[in-house]
Amino acid sequence: MLTLTRAVRVYACAEPVDMRKGFDGLGALVEQQLGGQLLKGDVFLFVGRCRRRAKVLYFDGTGLLLLTKRLFEGRFARPWTQEGAASVELTVAELSLFLEGCELAGRWKLSPPAFEEKELALTPAV
Repeated sequence: MLTLTRAVRVYACAEPVDMRKGFDGLGALVEQQLGGQLLKGDVFLFVGRCRRRAKVLYFDGTGLLLLTKRLFEGRFARPWTQEGAASVELTVAELSLFLEGCELAGRWKLSPPAFEEKELALTPAV
C-alpha cells in the first residue's frame, strides 16, 4: 500500500516511455531527462505510448518502489499534452485519479497545489 501526503510532489513524464524499463532505466530518465532527484522522495509517473500501462517510481526512505498498472479496458490519459515541458506536475489526488482512469488528470488542474508554509508579517494591534 502506498500512503502519500499532500506534501509529496508528483511528476508525470511529458513523453511516452518504453514500458520495458525497470528501476535503473526509469531512474536514469528521472535524473537525466526530468532533472529530478530520485532519492528526494518525489513520485514519478511514466506512461507507455499505447497508454495501457503506467509505472510509478518512488523512494520511500528505505528503497525504491516500482508500481505497475495495466488496463484491460480503456487507456490512461495523455500526460504529455504540454508542449516543450519535460514533466507535468500533479498532486497526489490527481495521481490517484489518473491511476483510476480519469481522462482529465494530467491535462487540467483538478485539485489545489500542496500547502506551502510562508512566514506572515505580524502587524501590531492598534
